Amino acid sequence: MSLGVGLVGFWLAATMGANDVANSMGTSVGTKALSLGQALVLAGILEFAGAIFFGDRVTQTLTTQVLVPTVFAPQPRVLLLGMVAVLLAGAIWLQMATSLGLPVSSSHAIIGAIAGFTCTAAGVEAVNWGSLGKISLGWLFTPLISGAIAFLFYGIIRAGILQTLNPLAQLQEWLPWLSLSLVLICGGLIIPVVTEKFLTYETLANSDLEAIALGLRINIAALCLGSVAIFLYSCWSRYGATLEIEQQFGRLQTISAGFVAFAHGANDVGNAIAPLVVIWQILTLGQVPLDHPKIPPAILILGGVGIVTGLGLWGKKVMGTIGSNITPLLPSGGLAAELATATTILCASRWGWPVSTSHALVGAVVGMTLGQGRQELNWGILRNIALAWLVTIPTTASLAALIFLGISYLSKIWLT
Repeated sequence: MSLGVGLVGFWLAATMGANDVANSMGTSVGTKALSLGQALVLAGILEFAGAIFFGDRVTQTLTTQVLVPTVFAPQPRVLLLGMVAVLLAGAIWLQMATSLGLPVSSSHAIIGAIAGFTCTAAGVEAVNWGSLGKISLGWLFTPLISGAIAFLFYGIIRAGILQTLNPLAQLQEWLPWLSLSLVLICGGLIIPVVTEKFLTYETLANSDLEAIALGLRINIAALCLGSVAIFLYSCWSRYGATLEIEQQFGRLQTISAGFVAFAHGANDVGNAIAPLVVIWQILTLGQVPLDHPKIPPAILILGGVGIVTGLGLWGKKVMGTIGSNITPLLPSGGLAAELATATTILCASRWGWPVSTSHALVGAVVGMTLGQGRQELNWGILRNIALAWLVTIPTTASLAALIFLGISYLSKIWLT
């Protein structure tokens, strides 16, 4: 892969980090559960881990199911130029949205760009409209599902802890169970995929019985580590029992923030690297990927590093929008919103659906606020966010089409 294409891919990943990772960390920074520096470190580690363990699923969806790959099989060079246009269109739009502090959807941006270039290069019949319709339904339901989970979870916290006679003492009783729920919900989604990864590598050389034994060892080890983490966290929290209740929730929120970071890296790195995977396969194998393309680890690493770099460089504006501009957030509310977001995104990643982290998190913040029984929502900000969501697809589709026409013309001049 040429250095120029790699740099464009890195830029796209960086703009996604600036916009979507800021979504994932915005609630924790907004409630002051984490400082900006702590958020960068936590996101750096867990975004990268999510990209490595989960990122291939969404990538495979985007590389083979948005367009009809057989249409481009006789002309792989057209698809290569189109994917370069997708990289540029997505990066330009996400950079613009980030500069305005608007949390848009990278999934919208990339899928819109793929559809736009495909219609221009091969006609509307080359777009897999059935698959695109299913993905669009995911975008529609993501904020609703995430909002409902946040509403219910905050309702439990509110009734079981915050509205009791002694909320702080009640929280001390609930802490192990809250920690356990975080580990079981998110761990239940993560552990099977990690196990599957190990089995994929090991079953080639081992018998089925050995593979099953290996899977059991991984799961038992993960459960033991989770139990130790819960015990240590419970002791740590009881040691700080003199802290105010929202400070206690802030400690617990660091766990949920980590899960959101992992979930984001798992889902949205696929948006950044899918075009690169197609370009790599065309350049190295000379053919269009038709089904489940192999994803080089170096490309996953490029996407993970780019995402974290973008968060550090440009993520502050979007963090402010999510963390404080939609509604004033306290750690108890931030915990509910983050758990809902992580659950929604990890489920989608498990099934290979390229959903939107910004949809999930904004929906969760709104659902949590409604669960508080208050109407402290900044409807002006929400209107601007919704408008940005609506214009993302037509904007990136148009950009990708224009860029594709431009680079196709320039490449013909260069070749002649």
